Amino acid sequence: MQPSWGRLMIALCLGLLLCLDDRGQGGEAKELKVCADPDNLPYSNEQLEGFENKIAALIAQDLGAQVAYTWWPHQRGLVRRTLNEKRCDVLIGIPKGYDPVLWTKPYYRTAYVIVSVKDRGPEINSLDDPILHQIKIGVHVNTPPHDALAERGIVDANVVAYRLFHTPQADPQDDLGQIIEDLLAGKLDVALVWGPLAGYYAKRLSAPLRLVPLRSGSPATPFAFDISMGVRKGESALKAALEEIIDKDADAIQRILEDYGVPLLTAEAADGEARPGAPRQRREPEGEHRH
Repeated sequence: MQPSWGRLMIALCLGLLLCLDDRGQGGEAKELKVCADPDNLPYSNEQLEGFENKIAALIAQDLGAQVAYTWWPHQRGLVRRTLNEKRCDVLIGIPKGYDPVLWTKPYYRTAYVIVSVKDRGPEINSLDDPILHQIKIGVHVNTPPHDALAERGIVDANVVAYRLFHTPQADPQDDLGQIIEDLLAGKLDVALVWGPLAGYYAKRLSAPLRLVPLRSGSPATPFAFDISMGVRKGESALKAALEEIIDKDADAIQRILEDYGVPLLTAEAADGEARPGAPRQRREPEGEHRH
């Protein structure tokens, strides 16, 4: 029986992916070359503790390959200095539509969330709640929620700004988890945080937190994002190969995301409407950096 063209193309795509760095001499292992941040939990780090590390390992295992990392901070210049210079071939998590790369179909959808401590303070479900003009709000600068607060006239007196990037010598407030720790300590009444970050620290700190996905984002200031994988432009066969793996490993990928507390939205849901499970249609930098 002759194989269908579809199956033949899948086999060819998977074969190409395995040849990303197939040294093939002396039985040396094939490599899946991944660009990743060396210190950016919950996404990735050099100790392979992030959920993108786990997803990369899952893909490589499915292909009978080993992951070979190129470590580069996920800030400006990421694509130019890694993918485009062919130091690596895959970015595990980027927003669908991120123009510097060729993106796959999404493998999960998530959003910024309103974080509050359960049984303490007001329960806020919208940025249009008037109480936000009276309470202390923590938010990372240069993110959609930060812009949305300014659009609503919520002024600096109400807002504590946190940076997205940090170095070992930076002020403690630059630690990505500091915003959650300050919320738990009562220094903030509410925090507006990227969903995967909030979910990760809620689990890590065993904190009694309430996470409400932000609703009613605009085209100019969206709150929810579909997350894809990214490859170099023109690498259509590699894109197709990754999409086959995304479909095949969808349930395993969802379990990894849930283990890290990532708030998952269905692809069909309205912006910010949380429902159980990850989208089966299968993410957050703006410019070239993480949310």
